[in-house]
Amino acid sequence: MYRELDRYLIISSDGHAGLPAAQYREYVDPEFRDAFDVALPIQIAATEAAAKSFLVDDINKKWREGNDYELSGAWDTDARIKVMDADGIAAEVLFPDGVTEMNAPPFGAGFSMGTEGVTSELQWAGCRAHNRWLAEFVSAAPERRIGLACIPVLWDIELAVEGVRWAKDNGLRGVVLPPMWGRFAPYHNACYDPFWEACQELNMPIHFHSGPSPINDYFGPMPPPEGYVPNQGAVGIYITEVAMWLTRPLTFMLWGGVFERFPKLKVALTEGTSIWVPEYLELLEQRYSETHYSMKLGDYRSHLSMSPVDYFKRNVKIGASCMPRREAELRHGTGVPQIMWGSDYPHPEGAWPFTREQVHETFQGLPEDEVGLMLGGNAAEFYDVDVEKLVPLVAKIGPEKASLRQS
Repeated sequence: MYRELDRYLIISSDGHAGLPAAQYREYVDPEFRDAFDVALPIQIAATEAAAKSFLVDDINKKWREGNDYELSGAWDTDARIKVMDADGIAAEVLFPDGVTEMNAPPFGAGFSMGTEGVTSELQWAGCRAHNRWLAEFVSAAPERRIGLACIPVLWDIELAVEGVRWAKDNGLRGVVLPPMWGRFAPYHNACYDPFWEACQELNMPIHFHSGPSPINDYFGPMPPPEGYVPNQGAVGIYITEVAMWLTRPLTFMLWGGVFERFPKLKVALTEGTSIWVPEYLELLEQRYSETHYSMKLGDYRSHLSMSPVDYFKRNVKIGASCMPRREAELRHGTGVPQIMWGSDYPHPEGAWPFTREQVHETFQGLPEDEVGLMLGGNAAEFYDVDVEKLVPLVAKIGPEKASLRQS
């Protein structure tokens, strides 16, 4: 029915939500609340230092001016609904938040879940706190919110399986994993098979979100000691390399046969742009099909029944946040069925408050069926969204298809 509407269904593949840092306390397991009280000022100071290092401190302050209510949609359900309606977004995927609203989950939880300088027990506690709150937030608008549980799988795979089952039972619809594994086994190791099996069985897509990287290589000590002179060009180096760290887990999973063993496992890479995908796929195919270049390295593909590119097309989606026109024009190299547009609300680099204008600029004049897939159809299929429940809403807030037909 929704395909017959004269408006587009938009499902944002990249939204962020989280409580102001101090408010997570009531969601933390009681035995960890004293530790929370000690860690909170340290976390806030580290977040403020990160904002300065990434040159976003002044941008964030300006961004917030006059937008307090709208940006409170990061945790306030009514404010968020008003923002989404104004943007024409019917549903959205919800990742943890971080620097912009100073509302990252406690104890190193979030979409990074690094392993250096953190304690496994506490990181699990921080993830559970965020997941509990997020389950409540999703329950306020379950048709419109696709909540993702933070799962620090590296520490304890058995506990991670329990975590994904809890998430499914409590209305969450996917999981976020750390894209960097540090001293732990990488994701092509068979030790993770019980977790992949659980995610496949429960139809819980796996997500890696852009951001984590070897941050000290770029910026030096974090937080920087007093008087430290930051390295020149750190931000430029970071934004050039960050997509590589996002993509790396997928490369291990593709060549490691994870999708061979678990053919219905779903993976999404989000907010790393889609600009890298065409060349990445060409490289994968060349390495797979033109094996004489690598024959001296031995047999590296007999455990795969098809090319890594075929697994990519079957199992992987790209959360293309705020994609510019250039990425839309490269859509066939990426694969139209792989692209899921995202708004990245409530971040200053995101589409809000000019979402409708940005959608028009990116997609105007492109084939209607392709636009429909990238804006919402692909995400609806990936997350098994009951789109018929969204039809009345789309009929009111969705952008008119006719408005995008003009080139």
